[in-house]
Amino acid sequence: MGADAGIDGLLAGADGAARCAWAGTGADYVAYHDAEWGRPSADDDRLFEKICLEGFQSGLSWITILRKRESFRHRFAGFRIEAVAEMGEADVESILLDPGVVRHRAKIASTLNNARAARRLRDDTGASLAAFLWRFEPPAEERPARMTPDWLRAHPRTPASERLAKALKGRGFTFFGPTTAYAFLQSMGFVNDHMEGCCARGACERARAGFVRPR
Repeated sequence: MGADAGIDGLLAGADGAARCAWAGTGADYVAYHDAEWGRPSADDDRLFEKICLEGFQSGLSWITILRKRESFRHRFAGFRIEAVAEMGEADVESILLDPGVVRHRAKIASTLNNARAARRLRDDTGASLAAFLWRFEPPAEERPARMTPDWLRAHPRTPASERLAKALKGRGFTFFGPTTAYAFLQSMGFVNDHMEGCCARGACERARAGFVRPR
C-alpha cells in the first residue's frame, strides 16, 4: 500500500482533499491513488500487468514500480499476454541490461512464465483470465463494516488472497503469494480499501457497483 497511515488513515492534500495517507502528496502517487487504485477492470492484459508488477514490488516500495511502469510496459510488450508468452531467454538478458526496470532475473523470468500460465489457463478453461480472477472477489462476511488503518495493518493477507494465491500457484504462476495477492485485490478493485472519508472512496464504490463481473 505505501507509507504508514495516520490516526484516521487520512492525509489532507494541497487541494484540501482528504486521501488515504499512504498516497502522500507526490503528484504521481496522488494521481495513481485518485484515478487507478481500487478501480475494477475486466481487461486480461491490464490484470496480468498488475499481477506481474505486484510481483516486482516484493521487497520494494510501490512508488519505485510506479515510476518505472512505462519502462516495464516498453520492455514487456505492453504486458500483452500473448506477446510476453512468446518472449525467451534473449529477451530476459536484454531486459537485465535496462536500468529503467527492476533488474531481477527471477522476477523477469517469472513474468514470461506467468504469461504462459495465463495463456494455458485461458486455453484450459475456455474463459478469460479476468473471469477466473473475479471468482476470488471476497464475500461481504470477510470484509470489515468500516475500513480502518488498524484493520489493514492486521490483515496484510486475507482468506480471499490466500485462495487466489493458491489457485494461481496451482496454475503455474510464480512470485504471487497471499500478501502480494491482497495488494493485487486492493489495487484492481476486487475490494474497496480506501479509508472512510477518503475523497476517492465514493467514486471507487460507484465504479464497483456499476462493474459487470466477467463470467
